[in-house]
Amino acid sequence: MATDYDAPRVTESDESTDTSLEQLTASRKDTQSPVVDVEDTDTAESFELPGADLSGEELTVRVLPKQADEFTCTSCFLVYHRSRLADATQLICRGCA
Repeated sequence: MATDYDAPRVTESDESTDTSLEQLTASRKDTQSPVVDVEDTDTAESFELPGADLSGEELTVRVLPKQADEFTCTSCFLVYHRSRLADATQLICRGCA
């Protein structure tokens, strides 16, 4: 059975809720308030995010020297294991190749 998708679909709920444009605009104006409900305490400056201020923190990172089976990509300058080498003649990783 062929279906015409361009034809308007009419259901029982569409027929029962048939209201005029004037009634819809009048009811919309009744339910909306003209005043925006914004308080001074709702500004973005009042929210304190956990862990947002890290200016007083010191980080301790253990740095290891480049190992014999690692290389530095000449495109992105990241250190990778030799299994990520795209070409044996050039020091470029698979992500940059």
